[in-house]
Amino acid sequence: MRPLLTPAPRTTGPVAALAPRERETLRHIAAGRTYVQTARHMGLSQHTVDTYLRRIRAKLDITSTAELTRVAVALGL
Repeated sequence: MRPLLTPAPRTTGPVAALAPRERETLRHIAAGRTYVQTARHMGLSQHTVDTYLRRIRAKLDITSTAELTRVAVALGL
């Protein structure tokens, strides 16, 4: 008999819509870091962090930083 293959666990929901660097950016912002601090920590420009956050807001239909933080906490980031 052949062993049954189990599928790899899937990430579903809002987190699945985010790229890994977007999730990392969201985690930093939710931790209270500024755009500049986040950019320095991730080795990016502030412009790139801003772009990631605009993409996150669009994907998750979020309009404020408070909502970003709430979602990050709810998602365990």
